[in-house]
Amino acid sequence: MVAHYALLEPLFDAMPDVVFFVKDHDARYVIVNTTLAVRCGFKDKRALLGKTAEQVFPSRFGQIYTAQDQAVVRLDSSLVDQLELHLYPGRQPGWCLTSKVPLHDAQKRVLGVAGISRDLQAAEGTHPAYQRLAIAAKYIQDNYAQPLKLTDLATLIDMSVAQIERYFHKIFHLTPRQMLLKVRLDAASVLLASDSSITDIATQCGYTDHSAFTRQFKATVGMTPSQYRALLQTPANAGA
Repeated sequence: MVAHYALLEPLFDAMPDVVFFVKDHDARYVIVNTTLAVRCGFKDKRALLGKTAEQVFPSRFGQIYTAQDQAVVRLDSSLVDQLELHLYPGRQPGWCLTSKVPLHDAQKRVLGVAGISRDLQAAEGTHPAYQRLAIAAKYIQDNYAQPLKLTDLATLIDMSVAQIERYFHKIFHLTPRQMLLKVRLDAASVLLASDSSITDIATQCGYTDHSAFTRQFKATVGMTPSQYRALLQTPANAGA
């Protein structure tokens, strides 16, 4: 099974916006592509082999990814299009959609995990609905502190709510509400590097109270705003 995935390495090595990996039953890397190695700070992707995410990512992020791997193996279940915040080289935050699936042997026993993480990038303006969807996306970006009403968005770009949801997913790989969440947490991740209080940041990012913001941030990012702030203040090589 793993040998079959190894045949795909040259293909995934040629995709700089896609992370590809296969891990064993204990969540250790067996196959990785060049993109993953570069983002973990390795010149040679073979340096990742035999390591877990906890050993190559900043500690709190690595713990989250390894916990995901263990859940996929233990529950024999898939993780599909999980919206995740990554720290790229230089500590720049970036978003991706991650999918992980369990790998089985002939007896249906779980051998490990295969997965990809795709960087979120807007499609080029070739789709016939792109220009109108770009207006809607900019509206969300400019008004992320306000509640999102899909009916208002539909009126703005002269589409039905169903069309908006369908085209958003096709072009941006996100629903409108996922984009709102992404933009809010993008803003929060920047503000958490400042001296603003977490309560003030929650208000600036459209949350009605501190606890609602903390729950949403942890559910999506995998750690509380306070933990994320602490991570940003950690020296760059800590936990890698």
